Amino acid sequence: VQLQASGGGPVQAGGSLRLSCVASERNFGRMVMSWFRQAPGKGREFVAAINWSGSATYYADSVKGRFTISRDNAKNTLYLQMNSLKLEDTAVYYCAAGSGPRNTVLSYRYEYAYWGQGTLVTVSS
Repeated sequence: VQLQASGGGPVQAGGSLRLSCVASERNFGRMVMSWFRQAPGKGREFVAAINWSGSATYYADSVKGRFTISRDNAKNTLYLQMNSLKLEDTAVYYCAAGSGPRNTVLSYRYEYAYWGQGTLVTVSS
């Protein structure tokens, strides 16, 4: 499975960005998907996850109410809509794909076997 993330860039605090992640996998619709991020000098942390159909989502407390994860299985694409961006959202954002039952959302790094290359989001004041 190859994942290609895009959509990062510079943005002012309070602004919005939408990240995309295109998957090469034909069975994309049967994969649990997520976004993680890694800020400079810090470890990779969970941001959001979504189940096969998009009917179930799960967010880190730090982004809840500001970020929205979604997917379009017909386009093999995962999205992360980021609103009200803060300085502390600056990071490289990674999409990840994993296996799990239909209604599962996964939030641990070890649960994901496939990772994209990351896209940098820089929030400035």
